[in-house]
Amino acid sequence: MARTFHIRTFGCQMNEHDSERLAGLLVADGLEPTDDVEAADVVVLNTCCIRENADNKLYGHLGWLKSLQDRRPGMQIAVGGCLAQKDRETVRRRAGHVDVVFGTHNLARAPVLLRRAVTEGPLVEVLDAPDPEGDPAHGSALTAVREVPYLAWVTIQTGCDNSCAFCIVPQVRGAEVSRPFDALVDEVRALAARGVTEVTLLGQNVNSYGRDLTGRRPLFAELLRAVGTVDGIRRVRYTSPHPKDLRPDTIAAMAQTPAVCEHLHLPLQSGSNRVLAAMRRGYTAERYLERLAGARAGIDDLAVTTDIIVGFPGETEEDFTRTLEVAAAAGYDSAYTFIFSPRPGTRAVAMTDQFVPDEVIAERFERLRVVVERSALIRHEARVGTTEEVMVEGPSKRDPTVVSGRTRQNKLVHFAPAGPAPAAGAYARVLVTGAAPHHLRGELVEVTAGPSTPRRIPVSVR
Repeated sequence: MARTFHIRTFGCQMNEHDSERLAGLLVADGLEPTDDVEAADVVVLNTCCIRENADNKLYGHLGWLKSLQDRRPGMQIAVGGCLAQKDRETVRRRAGHVDVVFGTHNLARAPVLLRRAVTEGPLVEVLDAPDPEGDPAHGSALTAVREVPYLAWVTIQTGCDNSCAFCIVPQVRGAEVSRPFDALVDEVRALAARGVTEVTLLGQNVNSYGRDLTGRRPLFAELLRAVGTVDGIRRVRYTSPHPKDLRPDTIAAMAQTPAVCEHLHLPLQSGSNRVLAAMRRGYTAERYLERLAGARAGIDDLAVTTDIIVGFPGETEEDFTRTLEVAAAAGYDSAYTFIFSPRPGTRAVAMTDQFVPDEVIAERFERLRVVVERSALIRHEARVGTTEEVMVEGPSKRDPTVVSGRTRQNKLVHFAPAGPAPAAGAYARVLVTGAAPHHLRGELVEVTAGPSTPRRIPVSVR
């Protein structure tokens, strides 16, 4: 009977995709996935370190896993990802029952380390630079085990060359490294052959994709066009771009490539030029709004989402008021709002004398929520009466009689089918009948395409 594994993922889409690749590696090594963490022979925690409470979540979870391991002595526990990259020996010191610690640069080594730990005891292997033999950034795409057969993430680039004062990503992911252009297009072709109809291109700063390959200019616009013409791919998304690097050729590629969705996630972080300078973001609020206006002028029916940090060190009431003003002017479809979280090793953590009191942050956070939800509701109400193409995701989590799906603008739509519910992965036309700040309501008009089925053709991914 094969050994089983369970992966728990913390963090962003990049971490989610890393977990898919890790699952593929473990399956190739003879293990079988299980949803039952208490019965798993191997439990892997793929960690994030962006927020301050990431450490607490990890060690709290590790404490619970120790009780399982005490009852099942053969069970192995591994910790990987960004927090493992950052803390290295600290994980083993604080949680001596962990069998393997690996970082962001040697994901492909996890199965080998787990096998070695059986006879050698606990192992820590964290590299300071990517492993050319096993890191997908160097052209070797790892086979992924995906939970959803019709959606796929494709990592086009790892690392980041920016130096935002609040961000620890460059420390744990390293410098920007782009995967080869042709290898990416081949991977998307292979995914389409397996029934995937929507891909999301991932990078810490996708705008700069290819700059390290050409030595002159990014290739992101060309990549969007190439991926968007792959037979079988109906939707292409990407995240995340950096406002300072958003180029007109990217906007043109989005507008001119039918498969590329009309959705732009453009992180603002703050509307105050003083705070943006302290954050080392490389743009002003005025420049941000100019580029946003250019994107909306160039792409019909564009939805725009963003990230905003509340309470960056030194943020005054005047600074925050400017953030509210810019958020209102931008008219976002939605926003991910975050409370500033000091991370060791970043420039911002040294600004302790400028930290904003918690009660002030909480009050500002609520005011920002009101502004964002107001603009989101306005934009959603404007869609009432329209018929939208929706990719079906399945039954609603709150009401199994209702089907949920997403539009090309990445808006969540809940609708009640008149007959049998369309299968997950199908495409449908839905009449929008109602709106709320975070979703739309609708009625099924027709199913236009069923879930794609894999084609029986040989494929290869480099």
